[in-house]
Amino acid sequence: MTDGTDMGSTAPASLAGSPLDVADLRARVQQVVDETIREQQDLLDTVSPDLSPLIEAIAALLSGGKRLRPAFAYWAWRGVTGAVAAPGADDAAMRAAAGLEFLQACALIHDDVMDGSDTRRGLPAAHRRFAGVHRDHSWLGSPEAFGTGAAILLGDMCLSWADEVIFSCDFPATTMARAKRIYDEMRTELMAGQYLDLLEQVRGGGSVERALTVVRYKSAKYTIERPLHLGAALADAPAEVFSTYSAYGLPLGEAFQLRDDILGVFGDPTETGKPAGDDLREGKRTVLVATAMERSTPGQAAVIRHHLGDPALDLDGVEQLRSVIRETGALEHTESLIATLLEQSISALDTDLLDHEARGVLTALAYAATRRKV
Repeated sequence: MTDGTDMGSTAPASLAGSPLDVADLRARVQQVVDETIREQQDLLDTVSPDLSPLIEAIAALLSGGKRLRPAFAYWAWRGVTGAVAAPGADDAAMRAAAGLEFLQACALIHDDVMDGSDTRRGLPAAHRRFAGVHRDHSWLGSPEAFGTGAAILLGDMCLSWADEVIFSCDFPATTMARAKRIYDEMRTELMAGQYLDLLEQVRGGGSVERALTVVRYKSAKYTIERPLHLGAALADAPAEVFSTYSAYGLPLGEAFQLRDDILGVFGDPTETGKPAGDDLREGKRTVLVATAMERSTPGQAAVIRHHLGDPALDLDGVEQLRSVIRETGALEHTESLIATLLEQSISALDTDLLDHEARGVLTALAYAATRRKV
């Protein structure tokens, strides 16, 4: 396996920078996002000026981000069509891909409500933001209840906007119908994975196998495999391309989430946008934690049970949990699993089914998704 700097003959010269910026992807995605928010603001302004905080909240949330889901969808489409496509098709594919950012916004907003998270991308989480609006105006009732209700509605609104953006693209009706089947499955799998995640927390966690099931449906399929399939559907790709994208996307999606789990425990807050050890305070029953529990001594298990899920967990408690995770070998094991999954993913791109440039970008995206800094 390569170290990420040498991606072989499939890597085009344009990958000197981030693979997320090839074809001006991030700038073009942001343009679609900004245009959509302006259009929705015009509509909401006709309803009531009191709705402006909703627009401000989603504009702040979507002013940044990795844009991984749009990248996988767009480059999956390019993997089939190549650089030369029908006039307007490239912009249509980019617009459809950008629509996934609103689905992601919905998932983030609702996830933060369920987890009781305080921050997202270095800013107050949506429910905390609206609770603050309530306090600032000294309104009646509970600020927390108002914030939760407003965030749920904002997430629902983003889910609706995602549909509007994706299915207003200029592709034939038969193509869009094929894409909609993928998109519908993607949303259902995401919600199912979210429920399983909640279930694991109230059950107090379980086996590594159960934690991996949550990883697959809450993150792996939703973040990578299904966006790839959406792009393939927009390109009217044959069945073997979908299989190739699954062989690439599923292990990569699992590796991506495992990296996220490590960052949730060991990550630098300036990089993650969340307080140190936030996943530990929230009691996340990740593969990392499940592995530590399976390998722990009675004393180590007691430390995990005592501190995990404590919303008042201080830095000393965070460090105690980190020490157990290191000492049990759970961190090393998870890193090894990420490397194995990454290698499986990259090997799936060794095919003539996909365009040469797209293979290079997808290879680079795999490294970008799994080698984020701790």
